[in-house]
Amino acid sequence: MTFLSLALALLLEQLRPLRSGNRLYGGFARYVNRLARNFNAGRYGDGVVSWLLAVLPLMLITAIISLSLRHAGGVFPLIWSVGVLYFALGFRHFSYFYTDILQALQRGDLARARDLIGEWRGRSAAELDESEITRVAIELGLVYSHRHVFGVIAWFIVLGPAGAIGYRLAALLAARWGAARDGDSRIFGQFALRAHEIIDWIPARLTALGFAVAGNFMGAVECWRDQAADWPEPNRGVVLAAGAGALGVRLGGVLRREGGIEDRPLLGDGDEAGLDYMHAAIGLIWRALVLWMFLILLVTIASWF
Repeated sequence: MTFLSLALALLLEQLRPLRSGNRLYGGFARYVNRLARNFNAGRYGDGVVSWLLAVLPLMLITAIISLSLRHAGGVFPLIWSVGVLYFALGFRHFSYFYTDILQALQRGDLARARDLIGEWRGRSAAELDESEITRVAIELGLVYSHRHVFGVIAWFIVLGPAGAIGYRLAALLAARWGAARDGDSRIFGQFALRAHEIIDWIPARLTALGFAVAGNFMGAVECWRDQAADWPEPNRGVVLAAGAGALGVRLGGVLRREGGIEDRPLLGDGDEAGLDYMHAAIGLIWRALVLWMFLILLVTIASWF
């Protein structure tokens, strides 16, 4: 049922994509904002308690419903799994931005591409040129394909619907609370970052392996081995280094920004990023997804015998 649930959820998500601003995500955002307001007193332990209150109840409810429906039998467990995956997966959440940026660059509309990449990454992109926009778009595409698709699938395989929901919520909290840079909020968000780093350790490496098999295997493995540790966020570094090596493109590096530059580690050892590599990155992600689904299907068939 794992393969069928994933296949149906991915198909449904392609046919009727759930935008990131939907009511369910909006309700969760309001809930975690209320938790932060009520519990954030600038202590690390406040972040721990808030994270547990945000994640564990929803995971527990999901697990209870899953077990109840499994005992009931019939098609109800399948319907439930597909429904949970539909809300947890987000292939189209990031592909909207990626596709719109690609189309803007193809039209030569650099201003529009800057606006889109700035909105996507949550900071101004007014100083970026076409090559830098392309580089950042590929990086975000690789990272978000992992967080919205491959990481969710990995934990769904391990813990079923509760695993998919738990991973997705952990990723959301890491992005929302862990991104804070001011004193009290930064301390409050440290546990969300650390929890996601632990939860994401194995999925990130499985995604990197998928990119390696779906692309230039030796290039991916060499960049993963030699460059991933240089990236500030370890799991993201693994995904990006393997993706860059698999594509044969250079990612990371210096970005211009207002008032200076952002000096980031270099990833990959290939050519400078361009529009062709944006297309290639889409192909890499799809091939990796097909590979994952094929392996899951093989395991499913083997389990029948």
